[in-house]
Amino acid sequence: MEKKAHQYKLTLVHLKNIKEEEMNTPPLEIVFENHDDIFSIIERTQEKNFFGDIDQSTEFAIGLKLFSEVMLKNRNNPLFEELGPALALFMKRIKK
Repeated sequence: MEKKAHQYKLTLVHLKNIKEEEMNTPPLEIVFENHDDIFSIIERTQEKNFFGDIDQSTEFAIGLKLFSEVMLKNRNNPLFEELGPALALFMKRIKK
């Protein structure tokens, strides 16, 4: 039986490069699932405002949830062998 998950669509648009030139790169769009309500996590992260910048708090929450879900789905992958225990401690720390 498959576990239920929230479904999301993320669109990434490259607006300008480092030289401030506008980019014509087609948007990257992915559809994915996550066991958590990411919008709720974004809201809580913004409230904690770890970085003194709401946008950075949002970036952090999105990046962490994308990364940690892939890691969770691939927990037996040797790539995550050393990182798994450290990420578990880190997640407990930020949830306080």
